[in-house]
Amino acid sequence: MKGNPKPWVFAFALLPALLLTSAARAQQSPPRTRPESILIDTDIGDDLDDAFAVGLALQSPELKIEGISTAWGNTALRARLVRRLLAETGRAGIPVAEGIATRSPSPFTQARWAERGPASDSTVPAPEFLLRQVAAHPGEITLVAIGPLTNIGAAIDRDPAAFRKLKRVVLMGGSVRKGYGDLGFFPDRGPEAEYNIHTDIPAAQKLFRSGVPIFMMPLDSTQLKLDEVKRAMLFSQGTPLSDALALLYNEWGQQTPTLFDVMAVAYVLDPNLCPVTPMHIDVADDGFTREASGAPNASVCLSSDSDQFFRFVLPRLMRKPAR
Repeated sequence: MKGNPKPWVFAFALLPALLLTSAARAQQSPPRTRPESILIDTDIGDDLDDAFAVGLALQSPELKIEGISTAWGNTALRARLVRRLLAETGRAGIPVAEGIATRSPSPFTQARWAERGPASDSTVPAPEFLLRQVAAHPGEITLVAIGPLTNIGAAIDRDPAAFRKLKRVVLMGGSVRKGYGDLGFFPDRGPEAEYNIHTDIPAAQKLFRSGVPIFMMPLDSTQLKLDEVKRAMLFSQGTPLSDALALLYNEWGQQTPTLFDVMAVAYVLDPNLCPVTPMHIDVADDGFTREASGAPNASVCLSSDSDQFFRFVLPRLMRKPAR
């Protein structure tokens, strides 16, 4: 064959293997007796990985999404984006709470898509919403935190005892031994102050001192690149979710997304995707998350297998909606 084959040729060649692997993994995993209740706190609308993380949760019947709250920057517009995504995927009944609005230097790259989402009919702010949901399901809710931790810090300030009734927090955040761009091709440059932690350092410090079990997915294990072949495979599916993700990708305006936040949701579904190690993590005043002596306050995933991750995630994102 002359010339370079088109990406979709490789995409469809890989599809059967992906689906077969996913089915085999599902057969090996013990069935859950009931869906796990989760809350998602997200800064969806800047980078693209939040939308993929929410999409994975929507495509996973093992999860019951009790609500989604928006964090940082224009949280009202972020909430409209979430509501539009929920409406277009047939999940408009999931409650959405607007978080504490802040000034953000990051561009809201998907604002145009978000502006066509419905406005809020709720006046309950995100910290209060989180605490109410926890009170209604004590010891049962996993909070998936995939944005700056402002809402979470405010909830801890409001009622730390109620916050401790969470089952756990699964967090995308921090950098323990590897920083941005440390993908194993060159010597690691060492840890950096990761965005979600560094954006609201006091809130992160409150979370790590809260006493709630924390499962931490740092930069070390979440720099997972959605390359051209995988994008072509996903965006060609023509489902409500894949179409929405394709449009959000185009508005994002960059080339290759890194699916940092998706690992947090994937870990809830299958902990084998990101094995954790008990550690004591200190959130320093400069935003670094450093290993320290003392009793463990987090279970940290320091390494993951990119191929294993995508063989789990992509078939779910490509799944046709039930009729």
